[in-house]
Amino acid sequence: MAGFNVSEKALDFIRGCTIDFDPKTGLSKTVQTGKRYLSQMSGMFADEAALQAKVAENDEIIYEFHGLPVPEHEGDLAFGCSIVNPGKVGDEYYFTKGHFHTILETGEVYYCLKGHGYMLMENPEGDWSAQELRPGEAVYVPKRYAHRSINVSADEQLVTFFVFRADAGHDYGTIETKGYRKLLVERDGKPAIIDNPNWK
Repeated sequence: MAGFNVSEKALDFIRGCTIDFDPKTGLSKTVQTGKRYLSQMSGMFADEAALQAKVAENDEIIYEFHGLPVPEHEGDLAFGCSIVNPGKVGDEYYFTKGHFHTILETGEVYYCLKGHGYMLMENPEGDWSAQELRPGEAVYVPKRYAHRSINVSADEQLVTFFVFRADAGHDYGTIETKGYRKLLVERDGKPAIIDNPNWK
């Protein structure tokens, strides 16, 4: 395959490189995909009992992600794809863990390639937003906002392409500890926003 190879030296990032990804699946032949299983989402869903019951039945993949391993230097851009499978825990749709950036003053762009979902965002001061995602639509996540991709489709993956500053880092711990203020759940067959009863 011509272009980028993950085993090549960092010099290739200086010269530029090419990476493949399938716009329908979000997958790449070049970059290894990370996977999150239901069992790795303990404490993330409002209904922990429903989560554990699903894990006991089938510890399936809830989402996958991959990104070009760009050096985490100021001025570089990291990018990749996030792939959220369809499903629910209780009445809550499958989602990514979500994160703040370690450098809080960091924005991010997500472009929807496939599926139907939402980007749930909130800042430390309590402001929040839920932006709908459909193919061909991009969501801008402002600096200082935690963000989580949520798949509201019953039978289709949500695939998004993302870009952010490479040195921004990821703060998953705050969300793992506190959760999100709002949840996206199914009500009468449609997505609805409710308060998170477990928010700390």
